[in-house]
Amino acid sequence: MFENLTNKFEEIFSSLKKVPSLDEKQVDEGLKGIRLALLEADVSLDVVKEFISRVKPKALGQEIIRSTSPGDMVVKIVYDEIVSFLGDKNSEISLNAVPPVPIMLVGLQGSGKTTTTSKLAKFLEKNNKKKVMMASLDVYRPAAQEQLRLLGEQNNIETLPIIEGQLPADICRRALSAANLNGCEVVLFDTAGRTQIDFQMMNEIKQIETIINPAETILVADSLTGQVAANVAKEFKNTVNLSGIILTRADGDGRGGAALSMKYVAEVPIKFLGVGEKIENFEVFHPDRIANRILGMGDIVSLVEKASEDLDQENLKKTEEKLKKGQFSMEDYLSQLRQMKKMGGIEGIMSFLPGVSKIKSQMDQSGIDEKIITQNEAVILSMTKQERENPRIINGSRKKRIANGSGTDIATINKLLKQFKMMSEMMKKMSKRNMKGMADKGIPPELFNQLK
Repeated sequence: MFENLTNKFEEIFSSLKKVPSLDEKQVDEGLKGIRLALLEADVSLDVVKEFISRVKPKALGQEIIRSTSPGDMVVKIVYDEIVSFLGDKNSEISLNAVPPVPIMLVGLQGSGKTTTTSKLAKFLEKNNKKKVMMASLDVYRPAAQEQLRLLGEQNNIETLPIIEGQLPADICRRALSAANLNGCEVVLFDTAGRTQIDFQMMNEIKQIETIINPAETILVADSLTGQVAANVAKEFKNTVNLSGIILTRADGDGRGGAALSMKYVAEVPIKFLGVGEKIENFEVFHPDRIANRILGMGDIVSLVEKASEDLDQENLKKTEEKLKKGQFSMEDYLSQLRQMKKMGGIEGIMSFLPGVSKIKSQMDQSGIDEKIITQNEAVILSMTKQERENPRIINGSRKKRIANGSGTDIATINKLLKQFKMMSEMMKKMSKRNMKGMADKGIPPELFNQLK
């Protein structure tokens, strides 16, 4: 997310940081670049104008701190304004109501509402320790109710049984009653969407809102639609008591315009991001961390949090014990590769790192891509147990056999062995210094090792 915007901002700030002092002309030139970058990212024109009008007087009237360059001061000003536009701080979902707490999800058809309902349910069960029931009110889209039922079944989330022909208002009442009887603390209502906002749609949502009196009414919007998503948010805000936004498909949005526009336009916080198809691909929206990512500063806090959730803690402890003894085998290396895949691969990890555009440039020049993880995994799996424990015994004939077994070539085998040797040496150094290192923090060193 924000890849295009980040690249543009890094270029702009790189030139600003080179000058010892900034005059009005240089500030104007920098702001012109920022304006164009935001517009290209599909940020709403009104939002861009407001953003620039806030940044300019602060950039021109800045009090220069002796230890900070003028360019760095401008970066700080832009960062503060981005955080302000995104919402200052993360906004938790409100569950302060008598159970079962009703939460209504609204949005256009195709925005990912039904999938998001299941993701939110799983999030609330895991993080808030709440028993959740899901109820589909979409009686119009073929198999919509069945889709939610299947998602509930696959992920062990309670779902209101389907009664054919029942109207949304009656489903609402039945869901609240069933949740009460079953001891559910939260009920998520997946409302029907349309291809466009119309009178019938809004009238039905108003009726549902009156019946269930939701603690939260959350708009689910597709981030890839950019300014359209912002306009949709405005329409819903004018119709119902909108309390928050969930942006879906954020992982595929290289521009990021929707996120920067929606909080300002709808005047409600973005609460979550959908960042993939799997039910666990769901993140709390942290404005300050997102601002860091946009400006190319990385988001190590989120990366470590993600690692602690995704990675096998038992395996990490075993790896740590081996490192303390100065041991590191191909089996451990294979485990590191699989940990990376679990965290979203090279691309997924890199999106959290500072200076991501420079790292990507290095990777492109080195010919490194996501395939290398799968390729290296195949090579290691083609080795015997003895070869994995002691790669030094891998001679020419063994390399040929491994290459044939993995569908690669001897050059690939040599490259992997070189990478393994470099990592082994690095791990031993870390062990001697009594450092827990990347493996302990859950950040696979494989990524950094390949860039050497």
